[in-house]
Amino acid sequence: MRWDAQALVPAPDPGTAGAAPALLPLAGLVRSVTTPEFAGITFHEVTAKSVLNKVPAGSRMPFEWTVNPYRGCSHACVYCFARKSHTYLDFDAGLDFDSQVVVKVNAAEVLRSELSKPSWKGHQVALGTNTDPYQRAEGRYKLMPGIIAALAETGTPFSILTKGTLLGRDIPLLKSAASQVPVGLGISLAMTDEELSEAIEPGTPGPRARLKLVSRLREAGLPCGVMAMPILPWLSDSDEALDSLFSALAAAGATGVSAGALYLKPGTREWFMQWLAARHPELAGKYRRLYGTGSYASKEYRTWLAAKVRYFKARHGFTGTSGFSHDDVDDPRGEEAQYPAGSIPEPGAANHRRAGQHAPAAGPSAGPAGQDALF
Repeated sequence: MRWDAQALVPAPDPGTAGAAPALLPLAGLVRSVTTPEFAGITFHEVTAKSVLNKVPAGSRMPFEWTVNPYRGCSHACVYCFARKSHTYLDFDAGLDFDSQVVVKVNAAEVLRSELSKPSWKGHQVALGTNTDPYQRAEGRYKLMPGIIAALAETGTPFSILTKGTLLGRDIPLLKSAASQVPVGLGISLAMTDEELSEAIEPGTPGPRARLKLVSRLREAGLPCGVMAMPILPWLSDSDEALDSLFSALAAAGATGVSAGALYLKPGTREWFMQWLAARHPELAGKYRRLYGTGSYASKEYRTWLAAKVRYFKARHGFTGTSGFSHDDVDDPRGEEAQYPAGSIPEPGAANHRRAGQHAPAAGPSAGPAGQDALF
């Protein structure tokens, strides 16, 4: 059986060369587990005192509270913006983020207790805002069914953003929840190139598998927006790549799409640039010039990409759906708070038409004039 060969990581002997680092001060640590099925990954099981996180005042996010049952993520996306958060646990933002996964084993019970307090007013709760709640470990720990039930039974609207096709396991539970509270579902998918996906997000289900999940959710009558982020300069921003992506999302029935360029925030920037130098050394200098010393691509690039995204969204029937397309190029932080239609709870979201149905098709002409020569 799965995980039958699990083993506890022994406490390190300070006098032993190569001993594992001490796990303290990891609060609430119960045990650390390894298993042959997840070679190179250690799961640190902790008991949490609280799992509801208040979004900082002044945030542009369309929700006030989040829940993250896992910290760190075996999806190992090289570009993940959440990498720096792992350093708060005394892990590093690189390999540790991919391989040292913290599991809040009592997340469902603690959440139910918090949502049952008289002070809780049924605010929207978002999952998947930092690390993926449907990463592979969820198949073992099964935290999400209890979390979904706690949210629905306490009248709490919620959203889930994931790359994990394991979400399909919970479709019956999500349908039941959607009959009780507004539910938003989002899939993260920014490319259809299977080879590129395997290289840069090696622990995730591939694009074809995620497209099938979008279709399954829509066929079940559930909403499903897609966050097509990050678009990678010179790797996934060509006309061919964008046309393939938006065409596939329309065919799968995505409720809406938002798209944006890669962010290179501290913690992510170093890990990504190391990967880029090894895999695409010819692009390293271009990225340094494009991003300078900041986290965001240049305004010129974002303006160029915005026109591309608008064109291909319209071409594939997403004209009337919400989702950021670099409209405010003077303040790129705004795109972080833009979620596509279907991914945030809204009454009737599951009844949106499938993208591409009864939508006027744009002509097959080339993209916006002058765009191809810029980058």
